[in-house]
Amino acid sequence: MGGIFSSPSHNEQHQNLLSSMDEYFKNFKTENKILSEETINLIKSNLEKGYIDNVSTVLDKALKEIDSAPLNIAVTGESGTGKSSFINALREVRCGEENAAPTGVVETTKKPIPYEHPRFPNVKFWDLPGIGTTNFQPQYYLQRVKFVEYDFFIIVSVTRFKDNEAQLATAIKSMKKNFYFVRSKVDIDLQNEQRNKPKNFEREEILQQIRDNCSLCFEKIKMDVPQIFLVSSNDVSKYDFPTLTDTLLKDLPAQKRHILMLSLPSVTEEAIEIKRNSLRQKIWLDALKAGVLATLPMVGIINDNDVKKLEASLKEYRVLFGVDDISLQNLAEDLQVPVEQLQAIIESPTLLEKKEDKSIRETLLKCLEKFCSANGGLLATGLYFRKNFYLQYHFLDIVTNDAKILLKKTFSEKKLMSH
Repeated sequence: MGGIFSSPSHNEQHQNLLSSMDEYFKNFKTENKILSEETINLIKSNLEKGYIDNVSTVLDKALKEIDSAPLNIAVTGESGTGKSSFINALREVRCGEENAAPTGVVETTKKPIPYEHPRFPNVKFWDLPGIGTTNFQPQYYLQRVKFVEYDFFIIVSVTRFKDNEAQLATAIKSMKKNFYFVRSKVDIDLQNEQRNKPKNFEREEILQQIRDNCSLCFEKIKMDVPQIFLVSSNDVSKYDFPTLTDTLLKDLPAQKRHILMLSLPSVTEEAIEIKRNSLRQKIWLDALKAGVLATLPMVGIINDNDVKKLEASLKEYRVLFGVDDISLQNLAEDLQVPVEQLQAIIESPTLLEKKEDKSIRETLLKCLEKFCSANGGLLATGLYFRKNFYLQYHFLDIVTNDAKILLKKTFSEKKLMSH
């Protein structure tokens, strides 16, 4: 493996950094990039000129913004619309658990209540009082709930949207904020229709009727009908939830996409891939920062500090993708199977376990060889990435694959349970 770690000159290294950055970010759609085009172009411009200190400064600032970016999501809707269940589903918190938004109660909310994401304290979902519970006009309502503090608004309804909610959306738009209409509990509507009309039940026809019904209030006040997202908080993998998340990512500033992507539930293969791509970009940027200042090629020794960092990275990825021990135990209970059955079909829980014939360092070096073999050597020629960056990529790929395996297992087991 020594040949792939040869040391180019500094000028060659900078050009390699530039070309590899061009190639790397071509792999991601604009709406999934965690750096703005402006920042990417600024880094490339400084690399072209050889201003390495400037590159380091820009990367430092960008990484700090990505890591510390706050995300405040306002959710409003009247009592009984499923607003609290929707907030809990987005936070992956079960109703009744500690810090869950209370459900099934008469709304007495008079001021916004924040609910932090359990793993990302920078992400807050604000439960706003429904505009129908106040005597304020939309503009005054927005001032009262401090609309400037929120990145966007989600307006939840369980039937058709009301005039005051449509007027609220108009006021939000006039204040240069984004809003999204969510029609909740569509799973219950479908169940009721199927029970009442078993012979004539047409799923897609019912969903279209729900959309048409939601559009009526907008047509009534001569407002352009916005996109309406049909969701079920009982299963956010279904209906329009994936489309909603794609839309949110597209509309958010680049530096806030990373935190939203990481906080979203890993309930579809597409969601898992979005999360993986976001983390791959973050690893690459951390490595690029190390690369622009590197004076020595990557060496073969993995020290104790590297081992600790890599163990922490693997633990973090397992939590983010829901394949950590606690998540596995919860999933086993939901599927009514032994947790050992789930552990047996995935790789990450035992990846860094000490084995009698192999130390953790030896295991890590073996992982590195496997990664380089699968990826044709280094990810970017000339980049002096430390070995732990490549191992982070490898761990991320393993955990991502584990998450997809568990997703398929969940689908198959639930299908059996429903029969």
